[in-house]
Amino acid sequence: MTGPRRDPDMVRPYVRTGGQVRPRADVRPESVVIAATGPTDTLGPDARRVMRLFAGADGGLAVADIAAALELPPSTVRILVSSLMDSGHLSSPVAATEHQPDFDLLQEVLRGLRSMV
Repeated sequence: MTGPRRDPDMVRPYVRTGGQVRPRADVRPESVVIAATGPTDTLGPDARRVMRLFAGADGGLAVADIAAALELPPSTVRILVSSLMDSGHLSSPVAATEHQPDFDLLQEVLRGLRSMV
């Protein structure tokens, strides 16, 4: 006979995600998310735990970092983060598309750097 289970957290991931099995948004472990301001009292316990992580953070957190801090499977955290993005509690920074150098200019710089070696 084996001893008692060492993990006191008996809540299954399916329950934590409200029955969702896939994130609705394209959320990956390396995705960085930032918190929006607003009330969190209507959120579930796991969503509140995610939001509390941002209280001490200066900026965004990667989904993998959230999973590690909460000691939850990354797949579960991806779904939680996706739900929080849907509700407007989290957002993903958008890369700037304006004022980016032209591809041909970057190629020319690369050629110049290679010629210096």
